[in-house]
Amino acid sequence: MNTLICRRVILVAFWMGVAWPGVAQAELLSLKVPLTGASCVPPVETNGTGTAELTYDAATQVVTWRIVYSGLSSPTTMAHFHGPAAPDKKGPVVIWLAPQGSSPENPITGQATLPPEQAQQFVAGEWYVNVHTQSRPACELRGQVMHP
Repeated sequence: MNTLICRRVILVAFWMGVAWPGVAQAELLSLKVPLTGASCVPPVETNGTGTAELTYDAATQVVTWRIVYSGLSSPTTMAHFHGPAAPDKKGPVVIWLAPQGSSPENPITGQATLPPEQAQQFVAGEWYVNVHTQSRPACELRGQVMHP
């Protein structure tokens, strides 16, 4: 009887160990990314500030964003995810955060399903948010998507 109970406990522990990583991967990752001119490459002086609230669902590979900003030097023209790039480097546009060809509204909201390579880059902190304006077409606000 005692041996049977021990075997069941070991079996349950084993299956929990196998299943646990899958449960952890299925969790939502929520991030608040500060957006500043000092993070642009090269840095820019601006009174603008912002925050990108991001959620990533590893099970579906869907990233959702809500970007709020204020104090910009001029109207926004574009906003993107760029990458892969380190915090002190530039990277190509990966995803348009507002419809291409239209000025982003405040807040900028949306979502996208990432292919596996992009999902890996996003989770690795290799992407950044970039808000472009009329007076600073390269970058007025930037924030690296870093995970705690």
